[in-house]
Amino acid sequence: MANPTSRVRGAGSPARRSMTAAARAAAKRARRPEHPVPGRRAVSSPAEEAPPRRTEESGSGRTMVVDAPGGAWDDPPEPSPEAAEEEPWESTRLRRFPRGKLLAAASAVLLVAGLVAVAVLGRQYWEGQRADQSRKEALAAARKAAPVVLSYDYRRLDRDFARARAHLTGDFRDEYGRTTKTVVGPTARKYHGVVKAAVVEPAGGGAPAASVVSAAPDRAVVLLFVNQVTRSTQVTGSRVDLNRVRMTLTRTSGGWRVSGVDAL
Repeated sequence: MANPTSRVRGAGSPARRSMTAAARAAAKRARRPEHPVPGRRAVSSPAEEAPPRRTEESGSGRTMVVDAPGGAWDDPPEPSPEAAEEEPWESTRLRRFPRGKLLAAASAVLLVAGLVAVAVLGRQYWEGQRADQSRKEALAAARKAAPVVLSYDYRRLDRDFARARAHLTGDFRDEYGRTTKTVVGPTARKYHGVVKAAVVEPAGGGAPAASVVSAAPDRAVVLLFVNQVTRSTQVTGSRVDLNRVRMTLTRTSGGWRVSGVDAL
């Protein structure tokens, strides 16, 4: 009896044999693992399609295979000519804006510092001018007050003391009134005392010997060289006393007044 298998293989039309060979080749491809070529996508039959695999293991190591979404990769969009033209201007604007803001802030700081410096210098100049004016006024007031305050005549004590108090101010005025009333007045009347004071003047002429020790807008200290000529029943002839007097003056609503006298 003939072999059926051999007969079946050899029988049939050429078209049938071609279909049988194609089926066998497809079965072999299904059993054999495919190695994808870089840059190309492996081709498979519809029956072999499966969800995309993220990794694929091989004998030499582990390979990551990433499938393109939707079957293909999309190229990034090309920049438009308008964006290419605007980008340099935008970057320049972003670079220049902070610099301009910084320059404006620095200019404002310098302006404020300049105004403060001008104000300080102006105040110092104004105070300096006032101090100079105070020196002149206080020195003139001291030269005028010293002969009146340090002089008296027993024959007209009330008048002399009243004139002297007009040049005084504050506590020193009160102290002068008490001293002249309890000590100077009674002694002058008893011994017929006459005292005449004068600020020393140079022999060759010039300003009296007086100078400002310190001066502020409302207060000054003046040093004077004062000669006092004294006559009384207790002294034969006249006695001359060469005194150095430190006089403190204070600015008041009525002008500069003596607020202290110290004999040095």
